[in-house]
Amino acid sequence: MLSRFKNAVVDFCKREDGPTAVEYAVMLALIIVVCLAAITTLGQNANTTFTTVGTKIGSASS
Repeated sequence: MLSRFKNAVVDFCKREDGPTAVEYAVMLALIIVVCLAAITTLGQNANTTFTTVGTKIGSASS
């Protein structure tokens, strides 16, 4: 059982697919981080814009 597992790990490390899968996982993680940062920034800018417009509309109607 342990020998089969060891052979599977060694085979995985020898194949070219392993590093490629890791590279794709790292790229996916970086893309997710960039998307979250962009969404957070856009959300904060939209919140500021809506707050400013709401304040101006509220003061104009008074």
